Amino acid sequence: MMTDEQMTTDFEPEVPKPPRVALIASRRTLAEYPSYLKHLLVGLADEAVPVVLICPPGSDADSIIPPAVEVVRHPAIDISLMQHYNLHVLLNRVGKFEPDIIHCLCETSAATARWLARNLDIPYLLNINSISSHWSVISFSPVRCANIVVPAKTIADHFVATHPKFADRVRQINVGTFVEDSTACFMHPEHLPGIVVAPPLDNYANLDNLFQALHRLIVDGCQFIVALIASRRPEGPLWKQIRSLDLLHAVTIVPRSLGLYSAGSAADVFIAPRPSGRFNMLLLTAMSAGSVVAASKGGIDDLIIEDKTAFIFNPDDQLSVYNCLKRIFDRPDEARRLAESAQQYLRQNHNVSGMVSTAISLYRQAVCSKTRANA
Repeated sequence: MMTDEQMTTDFEPEVPKPPRVALIASRRTLAEYPSYLKHLLVGLADEAVPVVLICPPGSDADSIIPPAVEVVRHPAIDISLMQHYNLHVLLNRVGKFEPDIIHCLCETSAATARWLARNLDIPYLLNINSISSHWSVISFSPVRCANIVVPAKTIADHFVATHPKFADRVRQINVGTFVEDSTACFMHPEHLPGIVVAPPLDNYANLDNLFQALHRLIVDGCQFIVALIASRRPEGPLWKQIRSLDLLHAVTIVPRSLGLYSAGSAADVFIAPRPSGRFNMLLLTAMSAGSVVAASKGGIDDLIIEDKTAFIFNPDDQLSVYNCLKRIFDRPDEARRLAESAQQYLRQNHNVSGMVSTAISLYRQAVCSKTRANA
């Protein structure tokens, strides 16, 4: 007769092995979405999912890569004429890891993901993070591209309209973030309020109404400091405009690489002055830290919900911009409550554990589908 211990052992269900994942991170991923990549890598490591990360050489990614993650730099030789050689070096290095699936985190690396998937005979997932017209030139494998992953419904709707044949493969995974326990909005009356302005893709055009509104606030007696997020040195006309409105003492330029981490943590107010065509990680960062958001609708605006996560203005109407910002400075308690409401929205809809578990579920489904197809 079998003992209880033997019977328990015999009837224990077999736990499936976690999928082995090859993640592809482009320079854009590392520049614009480092916290997303870090949270995903740490989450996969916590779930014992083996990962190899393919990323560009010379990129400062060491601070966001957990020790358990294997790293392959691509291209091995960063010269355009060496593309064929680089691809085969990549195939050899990634092949030794024996991945079950590829997850490409940026549409700029779509061709590399498709090539690797074909040569390794495995499925892949492709992230689409924008509503760019360049989609028309992105090549998707109808056989191996298991899912198109998007961070927002706006992107999903645009993608389906552009590629209706892939509509059934679109899956939304909300970018996860860790929300601060307290809000950053007007919590220190003894300090000058901080404002962060983050134009999309360094588009400094059409900021006249915003700067005019900031000038009027100063005339009204409001005091603040402004950090303008940029990844390149702003051009002369912008400085001329800032100088003409007597804003030189209030405005400073912050490199975008630093702004990704400091925008929300130190700012009372975060301003998204124009609609963005890419998922706005800076906006998510600011909201999670408890900055009150003032933004315009349009573009990828899923995070911008009027009077729930943000105050809304019309960027083409100077009075609208001014009234929105004046409301924030005149009613700090209301602004703080809105910032707290935005944080609660992120806790419910953009938690890291949900992002990681959904990603793993998609990996398993894609691998199982391929296994059944080969059976």
